[in-house]
Amino acid sequence: MKTGKSTLPSIILLAACLSLGCNTQATDAGAETEPQAGVSKKQPPGKQPSRKHPANHLARESSPYLLLHAHNPVDWYPWGPEAFEKARKEKKPIFLSVGYSSCYWCHVMERLVFENEKIAAYMNEHFVNIKVDREERPDIDDIYMTSLYVYLRAVGSRQGGGWPLSMFLTPKGKPFAGGTYFPPEEDRGRPGFGTVLKQIADLWKSDQKQVEQNADLITNSVQRAMKPRLVLTPVELERSLVGRVTEAVAATFDEEHGGVGFNPSNPNSPKFPTPAKLALLQYDSRRNGDERSAQIVQETLDQMAAGGIRDHLGGGFHRYSTDRFWHVPHFEKMLYDQAQLAVVYIEAFRQTGEPKYRDIAEDIFRYVAGEMTDKAGGFYSALDAETDGVEGEFYVWSKKEIVKILGTDNAQLFQSVYGMEEANPFEHGYVLHLPTSIADAAEKLKIPPTQAEQRLKLMRHQLLTVRAKRTPLLKDDKSLTSWNGMMIRAYARAGLVFDDKEHIKTAEKAAMFVLGRMRDKEQRLQRTYRGGTAKLNAYVDDYALLVEGLLAIHEATADEKWLNAARRLTDQQIDLFWDKTGKGFFFTARDHENLIVRTKGANDSAVPSGNGVSVRNLIRLASLTGEEKYRNYAKETLEAFAPAIDRAPQGMVTMAIALGEYLDKPNFGATQKTSTTDSEAAESPKKSQPSPIQLTAGEEKKKPAKKPEYATTRAFLSVDKLPPGGRCKIVVYVDIKKGWHINSNPANPKFLIPTVLSVKSKLGCKLTNISYEPGKKVEVPGSPTLHVYEKKTAIRGVLEIPATASGKTDEIEILVSYQPCNDAKCLPPKTAKLTGKVTIARSATEVKQINDNLFPKPKPKNSPNR
Repeated sequence: MKTGKSTLPSIILLAACLSLGCNTQATDAGAETEPQAGVSKKQPPGKQPSRKHPANHLARESSPYLLLHAHNPVDWYPWGPEAFEKARKEKKPIFLSVGYSSCYWCHVMERLVFENEKIAAYMNEHFVNIKVDREERPDIDDIYMTSLYVYLRAVGSRQGGGWPLSMFLTPKGKPFAGGTYFPPEEDRGRPGFGTVLKQIADLWKSDQKQVEQNADLITNSVQRAMKPRLVLTPVELERSLVGRVTEAVAATFDEEHGGVGFNPSNPNSPKFPTPAKLALLQYDSRRNGDERSAQIVQETLDQMAAGGIRDHLGGGFHRYSTDRFWHVPHFEKMLYDQAQLAVVYIEAFRQTGEPKYRDIAEDIFRYVAGEMTDKAGGFYSALDAETDGVEGEFYVWSKKEIVKILGTDNAQLFQSVYGMEEANPFEHGYVLHLPTSIADAAEKLKIPPTQAEQRLKLMRHQLLTVRAKRTPLLKDDKSLTSWNGMMIRAYARAGLVFDDKEHIKTAEKAAMFVLGRMRDKEQRLQRTYRGGTAKLNAYVDDYALLVEGLLAIHEATADEKWLNAARRLTDQQIDLFWDKTGKGFFFTARDHENLIVRTKGANDSAVPSGNGVSVRNLIRLASLTGEEKYRNYAKETLEAFAPAIDRAPQGMVTMAIALGEYLDKPNFGATQKTSTTDSEAAESPKKSQPSPIQLTAGEEKKKPAKKPEYATTRAFLSVDKLPPGGRCKIVVYVDIKKGWHINSNPANPKFLIPTVLSVKSKLGCKLTNISYEPGKKVEVPGSPTLHVYEKKTAIRGVLEIPATASGKTDEIEILVSYQPCNDAKCLPPKTAKLTGKVTIARSATEVKQINDNLFPKPKPKNSPNR
């Protein structure tokens, strides 16, 4: 696209005054705009929405952000036909303001500009004014933020975008000028909003035709920018493409302070957690055993956990760091950050075994449970950053407060540990962070580390109790389908990895909330829910991220109803969003309202891209259902976006992970179905697919007995070699001596000793997802009903193999502890043991699926919410 006055002639004369109101630096996705340097963030006191003006058209909305503006003197309309019809009928331009509830500068503009009687009167006379919550309408936000970038580029400005987004449109919705935050009056060379409004209104009256021509030019440029490019030269789906993305991300690592996306030429720019990029590096570490990727992730997670971006009292993470050091954050808390970072910390625990990563993830869950969870099970969206017009005041402390609350001795320890003896870079108080470890601080003060931690735990509780009495922060209590899907996945992953049933219950409750309350009468997903009402047809992100959550629950529980629900939603997603011509998924459904462009992309933003997550879901569904169609959709989506990955590798990391997983499982679509039962499978493993476990059976005893085998065991794996950093299934068949039985698991009655499977591994392989068959009920006169195993039983589980075991041979013991009983007596507990060596594949070696008939798929059950 050409830029400059030759492209957009007349209206560009307005660019000089409008662009001065824009952000002085480009912002990361999800970051609000900052005013020019020198403008204090101390603003007039915040307040609840004013009631001195009659309610405008936003009073009928459910969005907390829109309701904040429902009593402005500005006659706001929500986005919809009524506003556009008014603009057409009255021949007025449209002023579009896009923001969100936890956006600091959105609140500032609301207080200083939209509550200004004089400015509001001018807006009402000369414009039709539309307010949009970008979290409810990401389609509108994306289109008009792109329009702002096109406009700024066209006028030769290097400035960036942000929120509040302020755009001027024709009655047909075509953009012709815009900016971000505007002050009420001229400030340090920045034009006042009243001046901007007058210039726009005068141009519209004097040269409407030229304005509309420029709007057409900008709209055409936006359509070209947002529509997928024609693929002239296909890019092969190869492992090297994933490697290029991984290398590009790793190249932006901040060696001194952690974090990726770091630019040495602009070292003091805001720093974001970027969990999608960390997830890619974790995938690389897990699959390929890459130590560099592991180092980057661990150093970044450690630095974030120690920094002020983490809430050390209440748990959870703030949106981003305003500095390189993770010290002073932008204080809003978003559900999508909690969900994604929890998953990254869970995976860090799984890969390293470091308890600190589990503790950090659990802190996130405690925060979400206490502050962002609806009683019905859904999750809220965000917590604001400001108190009485001051960002961060809720979270920060003075030294006097600490001494008053904790006492002098405790205050000395607390201030030493949490960075309050350093120079304070934040004008409103100290942001708690950990400049050194608690152990180092304790040593400096000559206090035993255990004692220091115990004291600090009590102090944190004291301070949190005091903090809870401060003016509460504004909470955006709407529930969004996509963000709930991410949090569902996080809880399900925690339940699986931490072996915590309560986390799984939380995930299931939230899933039922979304499936039960956030669908319409035709069972179609809705985007948003608040106050008993779900509305707005869901976007592709909503479908993809919810399905990902449901599949995570299925992985944790093996309950087929979650797989069935995920499958139905995916089929609905394909019907509504699939691009039959260009492949991949559009962002909006085929029957969505007509906007100036229908978008389709795979770039990650503050949340993973819908297309990238969809590919990962489709790969899993192909594996779980054996249906080739899901793998075909995954392949076509990857082929559609592979050229874009090649052009801009850092923008599509979720799609890169999806490509890696697609290449990891080349035969997912050809999974062999079987109805063979466990007992039948135990008798007939395929001769062409022998178990790779070469083990010796026997009783674990100090002295071998002549006839020790009351129960003997055999074990089979689902792969020919163990996948490093991956998982495989295992089944152990227990053959029980005639005339004897062993107790079921769980044992019934509970006082009996259950049969238990365990694994010992020198290389750190772990047994998870252990599943025992129901026991046979045996009635004994005068006693409770017994649940026992007779003749044979099968115990199933999943082996998790550390990435560091790549190319090695593991020595494994498979142990089955049991208590043999007959009709007359029970013997002391015994342990049957299989021992042997198992090969772990090298990272680049293909791992083949074997013993198909020993690992039958469960029969489908009825699914929830038909």
